[in-house]
Amino acid sequence: MMFEEEIGQMSLQVEKLDGNMAKLTIEVSTEDFEKAVEKAYQKSKGKVSIPGFRKGKVPRKMIEQMYGQEVFYEDAANIAIPSAYADAVDECTEEIVSQPTIEVVQLEAGKPFIFTAEVALKPDVTLGKYKGIEFDKIDVSVTEEEVDAAIDKERERNARTISVEDRAVQDKDMIVLDYEGFVDGKAFEGGKDESYPLTIGSNTFIPGFEEQLIGAEIDKEMEVNVTFPEDYHATELAGKAALFKCTVREIKEKELPELDDEFASEVSEFDTLAEYKEDVKKNLILKKEETAKNEKEGLVVDAVIAEAQMNIPEAMITTQQRQMVDDFAQKIRMQGITIEQYFQFTGLTKEALLEQMKPQAEQQIKSRLVLEAVAKAENLEASEEEYTDEIKKMAEAYRMSEEKMIEMIGAFEEKAIKGDLRIKKALDFVVENAVEK
Repeated sequence: MMFEEEIGQMSLQVEKLDGNMAKLTIEVSTEDFEKAVEKAYQKSKGKVSIPGFRKGKVPRKMIEQMYGQEVFYEDAANIAIPSAYADAVDECTEEIVSQPTIEVVQLEAGKPFIFTAEVALKPDVTLGKYKGIEFDKIDVSVTEEEVDAAIDKERERNARTISVEDRAVQDKDMIVLDYEGFVDGKAFEGGKDESYPLTIGSNTFIPGFEEQLIGAEIDKEMEVNVTFPEDYHATELAGKAALFKCTVREIKEKELPELDDEFASEVSEFDTLAEYKEDVKKNLILKKEETAKNEKEGLVVDAVIAEAQMNIPEAMITTQQRQMVDDFAQKIRMQGITIEQYFQFTGLTKEALLEQMKPQAEQQIKSRLVLEAVAKAENLEASEEEYTDEIKKMAEAYRMSEEKMIEMIGAFEEKAIKGDLRIKKALDFVVENAVEK
């Protein structure tokens, strides 16, 4: 099916394809493309040198005579496409949910510029059962063992480190180690270090190394025999037997604080250990309840997805994958790591990361689509009061006034915020109407 729309100096044809795809044929008028050519010339003229003319002062006609009339067409197309495509998306009555695949159709002198954009369209969703979804009860009780484990972690955080001189190395000790490694009787590159800090049991070294240091005495050389893993990163050592000559120079251990009222008063607002334990238990229950809430939401939405029917275009999933990678790159950049550094550290490629994120991307799309369908079926909309409350929360999060936040929000952002609130209402609806087994 094909239909056509006129958009100022541009025309748009939309042809629906199989699999919720569509081809947009976008025609930019000869006049508008000429403006793009002029912009391309203005952008490039400073790079052109012709004898008799100062750099940046060569007339456009002179350049076209020397290099051909089409010399600026590729740059002009790159200038014209983004704005023409954006106008087409604004005017298209179909909801586009992917980045376009662009193909130039006509790029000739004195003729309109024509290109196509193949895009994914938002798929229809046929809901199945979404009320009365059954789910298994989630246990939120907290045992005394869990309380004790949480308190032990706090004791670990408040432990002090003391030097040990009257005994040999034990598990969990923090030691300072000199070592040198040999393969076939010869020292190998990277196999020697001095004053290396190592915690026994941290699995920092290859398997079997740290365990053999248990029982070592300070300043007494001992030998450790290990075999490098077959997949060891240094291929010349992979799978080979090695001998390490090791000398422990220092032994330190953690001394945990006594579990009493004094400890409770130091790490909390409570005066007694009993009160502190009760508060730890209460907080553990709150965390379990929050985890259970998220798990319940996931189980219910997964069940709604399983009951629904939809045909998601691959291009829609690809666009979501790319957005997730961009979001991930921005997140780690805030921690001082570029995405290129991340790939270098992990050995991953962008393609591998995209593939890793595909299942999650598909699940996110399905979740949103079914919840949008539920919202439509139940006539769920965000009220003005709910929208205002959300703006207040955003203003607080960004540490700005509510008025300033409102100024920054355009029509697109407002629609997106209300759409997210609508999704939340749909999520609350299906969860509230779910049945615990």
